[in-house]
Amino acid sequence: MLATFDGTWVRLKGEGRTLYEQGGYGRLEGAGLRLSPEEALYLMERSKIDVRDFDFDTLLGLFAGQPNFVRRYLVYRDIRERGYVIQPGPQDFRVFRRGHKPGAGKSRYLIRVLSERDIVDFDRLSQDVVAAVNMRKQYLLAVVDDEDELTYYEVRVQDLPAVEEPAGCEAPMEASLFGTYALAHLPPGTSLEEDWYGKRLDSQRLLLRPVESIYLMRKRCLSITRDGEPMSAEQFLDAAAGKDVEIREKERVFSDLREKGYIPRTGYKFGHHFRVYSGKKSHSEMLVHAVASGTSTPMSAVSRSVRLAHSVKKKMLFACIYNTDIRYVEFARIKL
Repeated sequence: MLATFDGTWVRLKGEGRTLYEQGGYGRLEGAGLRLSPEEALYLMERSKIDVRDFDFDTLLGLFAGQPNFVRRYLVYRDIRERGYVIQPGPQDFRVFRRGHKPGAGKSRYLIRVLSERDIVDFDRLSQDVVAAVNMRKQYLLAVVDDEDELTYYEVRVQDLPAVEEPAGCEAPMEASLFGTYALAHLPPGTSLEEDWYGKRLDSQRLLLRPVESIYLMRKRCLSITRDGEPMSAEQFLDAAAGKDVEIREKERVFSDLREKGYIPRTGYKFGHHFRVYSGKKSHSEMLVHAVASGTSTPMSAVSRSVRLAHSVKKKMLFACIYNTDIRYVEFARIKL
């Protein structure tokens, strides 16, 4: 079929409608068909159309000046080769369910195309995922690395369900502040230790880390004195912030997880803030990293996190903190 290029779109006359009806290519306009640059190049590559006065290389050269165009074309081509119908849409592309086409079928995925060096803005990403969910679509990132290999990630915004009621206490336990650690004189078998708080130093002493202490103080399960004077949770938090610039984010996430019945422990060995247990289990199921509102991270760092979490059979979640809300953004590799 012979098409023409008008400077923006590639257009076919009436005979082009068969491409739409049989393969889901393009958009119908009047009696003809309008093709996006990615669609036109793919059809040229497959010898389905010719474009008057342009060969494949010349047309690609015109479009390549558009931001991210070559990567978008590589993703479009890959999705088509996998047997899906794909069209430009919200984000970069929308992908239809297998066997479905525009007009008579439903799309399944919304895809955003990134390079391995692009920056992930968690605020924008979580908003995009929520919008996709409201449209009943799955949100995917298609990441093109520097060797033009493609990796697909499904991104979900999780509202973690509560797994059990948070443990309470009858009366606050007393502790003293040493640096940013609280030291409580408690024998083995106390409720704090049973609920996986602290590290036992000996038969009489339990050491509590800052995030634990702050949470327990706010729950009125722990009272701390410094130089003989009682401290508030906010005073403790201010003191800890001088040693740990991430303590405010970590404390928010730790408290939220505890309130939902999860048990967060340090995730240092995995390069993240917490490894998280759903109750008192022998293995953690999630890695969780707290991120403040406005945080951006290179996609390469997200990729490393996801691969590590997958290798140890855990989910990778970034806990995005807003004024009154925490959104848990999960990344997982997906095979289409």
